[in-house]
Amino acid sequence: MSPMPAIGKPVEQPVPFSHEHHVQDDGIDCRYCHTSVEKSSFAGMPSTEICMTCHSQIFTEAPVLAPVRASFQERKPLRWKRIHDLPDFVYFNHSIHIHKGIGCVSCHGPVNKMPLTWRAKPLTMEWCLGCHREPERFVRPRKYVFDMDWKPREDQRVLGKRLVEKYNIQSKTDCSTCHR
Repeated sequence: MSPMPAIGKPVEQPVPFSHEHHVQDDGIDCRYCHTSVEKSSFAGMPSTEICMTCHSQIFTEAPVLAPVRASFQERKPLRWKRIHDLPDFVYFNHSIHIHKGIGCVSCHGPVNKMPLTWRAKPLTMEWCLGCHREPERFVRPRKYVFDMDWKPREDQRVLGKRLVEKYNIQSKTDCSTCHR
């Protein structure tokens, strides 16, 4: 098992991808690149074809995008380095968290403000259990799950308690939930 990257330290990638530029400046929704996040345990890594949807039209000669163009021409995927790579003995399902109202920012931090991506949270068992023990601290209306800047208009715990009931969140803390 390789160690996870340090919190707050950008991870070098084959292309210096900026979530800040793509999300904050251009307004691209998480689901555009992470296509399976709502229906799978794995959020999905963007394919080169997704990148080329725009970059076949804009910044077509930018040297920094040469690996993207080469990947597309050679039909070989870019080898992105995982930033949030849990150990193989841990099961995590993105889709259930999304459908229960847990925002991307809760685990991934404010990626819309990251010029290069880094790990924002420890993602340790104790950290995960903190949320599972008190989901009302984190749950939000489903329509704001992908909104990086969303803030509750009322006390988070009051809203959270209502949403925990509304979404039928049965926060599980038994070992078999994550260790299968």
